[in-house]
Amino acid sequence: MTINTRIEEAGFRPASRIASVGVSKILQIGARAAAMKREGLPVIVLGAGEPDFDTPGNIKEAAKAAIDRGETKYTALDGSPDLKKAIVEKFRRENGVDYALDEVTVATGAKQILFNAFMASLDPGDEVIIPTPYWTSYSDIVEISGGVSVLIPCDAKAGFRLTADQLEKAITPKTRWVLLNSPSNPSGAAYGAEDYRPLLDVLLSHPHVWLMVDDMYEHIVYDGFRFVTPAALEPRLKSRTLTVNGVSKAYAMTGWRIGYAGGPKALIKVMAVIQSQATSCPSSVSQAAAIEALNGPQDFLKERQESFRRRRDIVVAGLNAIDGLECRTPEGAFYTFSGCAGVIGKTTPKGRKIEADHDFTDYLLEEAHVAVVPGSAFGLSPYFRISYATSEGELIEALARIDRACRLLTKG
Repeated sequence: MTINTRIEEAGFRPASRIASVGVSKILQIGARAAAMKREGLPVIVLGAGEPDFDTPGNIKEAAKAAIDRGETKYTALDGSPDLKKAIVEKFRRENGVDYALDEVTVATGAKQILFNAFMASLDPGDEVIIPTPYWTSYSDIVEISGGVSVLIPCDAKAGFRLTADQLEKAITPKTRWVLLNSPSNPSGAAYGAEDYRPLLDVLLSHPHVWLMVDDMYEHIVYDGFRFVTPAALEPRLKSRTLTVNGVSKAYAMTGWRIGYAGGPKALIKVMAVIQSQATSCPSSVSQAAAIEALNGPQDFLKERQESFRRRRDIVVAGLNAIDGLECRTPEGAFYTFSGCAGVIGKTTPKGRKIEADHDFTDYLLEEAHVAVVPGSAFGLSPYFRISYATSEGELIEALARIDRACRLLTKG
């Protein structure tokens, strides 16, 4: 009997650190919707967190020019000097925060930035406070890194925002980080200066707690909302704040995989150690494109922002007109996070009872051929997320289908 045969008979044992970590519910729903489409069903997918716009032409041309110049080799480990200079200038120009080059890091997407930071800073049992609803990768990365996610429910009545009282009560001697995302995936809720201020005052009184902020959707805000990042609002916290961002959403560069962050030199240095043993440097060509994204024309951002706002208004109005659903108007991003408590307990035409939000989203996919994501996937029920990063025509049709499906539900 060969060694390989013995291994096959013994079976594979996954590492304990990923025992409770699975493939994203969003990806599962997307795969199921794609399979239904292949079968010829007219499925409308409102689950993907990806702009439907193309990467601007000047950015693509910058990548092509970099290739023609032969810039296809390794770069510095955590970002080329030119890209770091562009990031430093971006933070100064747009956010009012000054960083040195060695206080900036670049990785293969913002997700790797989070992974590097948690791997670099968490010991077993260290706690990370995360308001829910939250992007599902947050808690999984914390767990893989040996930490413990402390999830704090923040419902629609609270504007899906953490309060100072909740934060104070959640902090323990084991708390290492607080992670905030504004504007939020999945809720679209955003923290203005007046919302951040009480939270930052709490953190000032707990010097052992660090703050991580995910600003990925900063350029997608509406109705005059003024974006602000905590390191600018409270300079006394800058020395223990990691400000995470990237080019994926604003510049429609999800596939280019470039994320970046500014933070204390000591943390940035250790994050580079983690990256050195994982991916090494990000793509050289993508870095050249990111330089153009940050340094080049920014006028298209307002145009796309307005397009997203129109879609938001269509979706919010459409959902609020459906009996049993309730949708808060988000300040930013391109998601709605709608309450569906009014349909819980009802019965589908096939006799299946809607007992939870995931039952409702399953029903919408099966009956209405509309793919959305249940709130339970984001740590808060009973809600569901719609991504409106698609055409207005598809959104209007999807809302009509959801309305018809809800009308078919019966009580009892």
